[in-house]
Amino acid sequence: MKLSLADRKRLKTKYGPWALVTGSSSGIGRELAERLAEAGLNVVIHGRRESELRLLATSLEQSFQVKTFVIASDVSTPEGVQQILLAVKDLPIGLVAVSAGFGTSGQFHQADLSEEVNMLRVNCEALLLITHHFAKQFAKKRRGGIVLLSSLVAFQGVPYAAHYAATKAYVQSLGEAIAIELKPLGVDVLCAAPGPVASGFGSRANMNMALTPRQIGVPILKALGRTSNVLPGLLTKILVGSLRTVPRWAKVRIMEKIMGEMTAHHR
Repeated sequence: MKLSLADRKRLKTKYGPWALVTGSSSGIGRELAERLAEAGLNVVIHGRRESELRLLATSLEQSFQVKTFVIASDVSTPEGVQQILLAVKDLPIGLVAVSAGFGTSGQFHQADLSEEVNMLRVNCEALLLITHHFAKQFAKKRRGGIVLLSSLVAFQGVPYAAHYAATKAYVQSLGEAIAIELKPLGVDVLCAAPGPVASGFGSRANMNMALTPRQIGVPILKALGRTSNVLPGLLTKILVGSLRTVPRWAKVRIMEKIMGEMTAHHR
């Protein structure tokens, strides 16, 4: 999928000249970085794997004639987050997509606790630090956009992905609230809650995924500035729509079956 000319102009005018995308070496982050570069924004691409980021930077510069800036750091540590914030302090960033994150699956009581803590730091603590930093900056400038990657699993408890779903519930709740707080200050906040997406995330979480990043990026960027929540991808809309009138306790049971099937071959 590609952005329309009107959407490309809107994004560049409203949020340019620079965008920061965390977790952009693969998956949804990479797709967002590509679509923003296509819209003419210069892009700060962040991830852990510098070699892949360098290749992406070269591709974006050659394909879309934009500037790029590469930051390789591990946001599971405060030092990794600060490395990002210090590196971009002199860049006129108008849009931040906080897409760095990963998931785990399986029985909660059998989980590797160190990995679960690491996920909490990446999905929640790092997101908090980055979002708070740019929310303050954008509020002072009275312009800017923030995209937070929530998930379909953020809206109820999810057996076999209990802690991952809890981290995404944090993201969803935070994003919905600050969208209201920041709107009068000229800052747009969007919670993007996709269904299962095939990416590096899926392999790390040991899940069979259905959607692809290419089906997700454009709907997210089209929604930014127009709403505070988006369910990108047809499959996401179908899944959410089918659960809309179901009581929360029943949603948990349904998610138990769905997640159980997605992770069955790893349990």
